[in-house]
Amino acid sequence: MIKNILNWLLIPKNLLKLFGVGLLSIILFFTAVRLGIFGALPDYRDLENPDANLASEIYSADSVLIGKYYSSNRVNIPFDELSPWLEKALVATEDKRFYDHAGIDVLRTVKAVITLGANGGGSTITQQLAKNMFNDPAKNIVQRMIQKAKEYVIAPMLERRYTKQEIIAMYFNTVDFLNNADGIKSAARIYFNKLPKDLNLEESAMFVGMLQNPALYNPKRHEERTRKRRATVLSLMAEQGVITQAQFDAAKDKPIVLNFHPESPNDGLAPYFRASVAEFLKKWCKENKKPDGTNWNIYTDGLKIFTTLDTRYQKYAEIAAINNVKRFGVGNYKTIWESTRGKKTLLKAIKQTERYPLLKKQGKSDEEIYAFFKSEKRKMTVFSYSRGKKDTLISLLDSIIYYKNHMQTAFMAIEPFTGYVKAWVGGTNFEFNKYDHCSPDVKRQVGSTFKPIQYALAVDNGWSPCMQIPCGPITITYHGTVWRPKGTPGGSGPMKYCLAKSINGAAAYMMKNFGPEALVDLAYKMGITTKLPVVPSICLGSADLSLYEMLAVYSTFPNAGISTKPQFLLRIEDKDGNIIQSFQTEMHEVFNDNTAYKMCQIMKGPVSAGGTAASLNGYGIGAKDMAGKTGTTNGNTDAWFIGYTPQLLAGVWCGYDDPMLKAGQGNHTAAPAWGRFMSLVYNDPKLGLDKSATFFTPSDASLIKNLCSEGEEYLISDGAVGSFNDVDEVMDSEFNIK
Repeated sequence: MIKNILNWLLIPKNLLKLFGVGLLSIILFFTAVRLGIFGALPDYRDLENPDANLASEIYSADSVLIGKYYSSNRVNIPFDELSPWLEKALVATEDKRFYDHAGIDVLRTVKAVITLGANGGGSTITQQLAKNMFNDPAKNIVQRMIQKAKEYVIAPMLERRYTKQEIIAMYFNTVDFLNNADGIKSAARIYFNKLPKDLNLEESAMFVGMLQNPALYNPKRHEERTRKRRATVLSLMAEQGVITQAQFDAAKDKPIVLNFHPESPNDGLAPYFRASVAEFLKKWCKENKKPDGTNWNIYTDGLKIFTTLDTRYQKYAEIAAINNVKRFGVGNYKTIWESTRGKKTLLKAIKQTERYPLLKKQGKSDEEIYAFFKSEKRKMTVFSYSRGKKDTLISLLDSIIYYKNHMQTAFMAIEPFTGYVKAWVGGTNFEFNKYDHCSPDVKRQVGSTFKPIQYALAVDNGWSPCMQIPCGPITITYHGTVWRPKGTPGGSGPMKYCLAKSINGAAAYMMKNFGPEALVDLAYKMGITTKLPVVPSICLGSADLSLYEMLAVYSTFPNAGISTKPQFLLRIEDKDGNIIQSFQTEMHEVFNDNTAYKMCQIMKGPVSAGGTAASLNGYGIGAKDMAGKTGTTNGNTDAWFIGYTPQLLAGVWCGYDDPMLKAGQGNHTAAPAWGRFMSLVYNDPKLGLDKSATFFTPSDASLIKNLCSEGEEYLISDGAVGSFNDVDEVMDSEFNIK
């Protein structure tokens, strides 16, 4: 049989027939591939807009990339943003005749077939790009053969549609360098904290060396092996005259010095802000469509999101806010958690864990589960103020208590005139507590920070900042309910003095004159969006509100009566730089500038000598005009300070996620973060804040000199019970309804 076949092959015409059949088979096979019989090929639209799952980038107002949203951490860049060494190393290593072929290197292919790939494959850079862009990994040799055929068909299509430089850029954009580094832009940032254009010879050669096998030649795992692979790339560059022998000798043995910056939602600046922007963008994507009619996707469409955040302000805010709560360490509230209420709170937390339903399926009661959590100890990595993280052996219940005993904070700074958010600190550590206390949806009792709304109502209705306000005990009957607020020392004092000392009786007296309906109506106009209880105690801040809302309220004062909603987005662009949407700040006039000016002067009281936040004068801020208000709620559970200068408005909240724990008073707990932040920003000459700036000039310019007659604002009537300085702000929002 075999002898007959050999004899048949020795006949020349039979060999010719065999060659013809083979050639025809190859032609038919590639025709079938081109027709999509073995799977669809990309059309020209696909080639123009390859589906590369591009990461969306988020930028600060000072042009800093502060984060990404992605399913694949890839951002495309053009050829001119690549280091020249990347292009030289790639061509020398992967395809030295790259600029001479049209996608297929026939000589290299024949050589690879003859040697069975012993000296490397026959794929050109363009074929490798086709593989990276359009094919999933093959599961068997048959699939790989079909993929290879597709690469041969796609490569010439790519060459016809793109320039050689564009192909090189696309190739680097599609490579996965591991460690969440998809594409060269992410890789340069993660491994060296550089832009691709700034990579030097050794760094570029390392990345090209990794192309062969990013896991095998990875500098984080195998430094020596990666260095040897880099030397191979450098050697090929020297052989082809791309670099000199001297350059090769100088670079081949250099150690790989990484500046490793892993990217995850937990890392980097402003993680709470980035997470909040992501939540907004998800909703935006559901409401906005691309030109093809599908919805935008922040994780795959390569959007560019430009925000109002300023990284310089943000760094100072994180320093001030987080170091402030560090002072309190981990609270020791053992007796609270051993109480009946404390155990109920802990059981509620246990029910929110993943382990609880598993134990329930085993038929365990809540009491048995509680006992299990109390006794079961595990090795855990927990958050530590001193070390960032620490390993410990701790029971499951104690780990819950440990985190509940950490004081939390919220800090936000905005420009009152534009509403632009300059800084946003939603908590102490995003990795271990992702609850964003700056979110508009997160609300806590605001205490005396609400009082300026009551004062503004009085001033806008003609009451003078110098008017004597009764400060003694007061009884208010409203719809049959009797309210007697605490914190009423007696006597009377000028309005400005009453706010400086945060006297509850004075605010209650104004409430009695105007009623809760008028106050609630003004609060809505000033920026409150939460539904408020229409009760007399609202004047002392009995409502739960967000810091976000309160900043809108306070913006009305330095902004001449115009309420400005905090705004954190400027615009969104598509991957090609086309603007999809620009954002405008919501503003509306609440009262005239004369009322706003009077309130600015009144609100200087709390930060003046003798005011509830007088300690702020010791921070060296240096701003000529400052105003604000402290706030402390029932049981010291929430501590607040919101204040402003002519150029900047910032608010601070401090407290525990569980309101059973005491945070302290606004002056001692929250105000220091504000003071530290303002000191840092006002003493940084690069930020250009003007210490000599004063609050705006009112329409009635006579107010500047005649707000109060000489000495009137300090005049206190006889009959005061005790000293105003003795009024404890902890009583600000206490009320008893009978």
